[in-house]
Amino acid sequence: MMQLIFRQTVTVILIVSLCLTSVACGDNRSQAPSQEIGRNTDSATQTNSQRTLPNGKYELQQATYDDVSREYRLFLLNANPPVLERENIKMARLTPEEIEQGQKSYLLVDNGEYSLHLDEDFRIEYIHGVAQTQTNPETGQEERVIVRRESNFWAPFAGALAGQAIGSMLFTPQYYVPPPYHQSGTNVLTGYGGYGSSYSQAVDRYQNRYQSSPPSVQNQRAQVRTTGSLNRSASSNTTNRSTRNSSRSTGSGVGSSTLNNSNSNDSSQMRKSRGSRFGSGSSRSRTRSRGRRRR
Repeated sequence: MMQLIFRQTVTVILIVSLCLTSVACGDNRSQAPSQEIGRNTDSATQTNSQRTLPNGKYELQQATYDDVSREYRLFLLNANPPVLERENIKMARLTPEEIEQGQKSYLLVDNGEYSLHLDEDFRIEYIHGVAQTQTNPETGQEERVIVRRESNFWAPFAGALAGQAIGSMLFTPQYYVPPPYHQSGTNVLTGYGGYGSSYSQAVDRYQNRYQSSPPSVQNQRAQVRTTGSLNRSASSNTTNRSTRNSSRSTGSGVGSSTLNNSNSNDSSQMRKSRGSRFGSGSSRSRTRSRGRRRR
């Protein structure tokens, strides 16, 4: 009788132990996928927010400069990530030897130092924040407000303008401040407003030359409260890229056109683009249809 009770007790204990072991294993298995997903999410976030690159030379396809954030947005062909955003990058012109060898504009990363090496025709898309002094209704204080964005192109090393000023230093990476912004039209921004071995030195030379701080400094010193959408109009991009000399290469990757994102011109630009985007095909069809109606 005692042996029967003992056997039953041992059996119950074994069953309970097996149940507890199964539950523990199930919890571990359920936690493993969630932990793996968490690791993958973290790594993806780090990849998307990566703002550095290993040492090397990266061919430059397109570049954009924003005078509100002071950031350069670079589109690189052989980099991961292909788009890099950095603030205040040094620039230099391609040397005659590099040009003879057919070297294209590129980004050089050397021990954490970033520098753009550009040919004289390379154009950087310049995004300008148009600012006004307004009173904040919440605080009652005046502040600098970005009311809209405009866009033009900036060619830092175009022609002899830059070369005559700094000579052989043209081929040494320096910090450059764009010249005073003007609204896009037939002329792009050429040359520079200030240059130096440090960004502050480039700003000082700009101030001495124009008796005013560059927009990038004004936007940093003042309290900026944005109003409305700051995104550039897609219609103006499409319009201007197709209306000017699109067959000419510019290094910026978007043709030799200039952009104007003023809201007042968007509707008229869209009308023009519809007629010019597809060449003369649309105008011919309209002429034919009118001729048939007259008959």
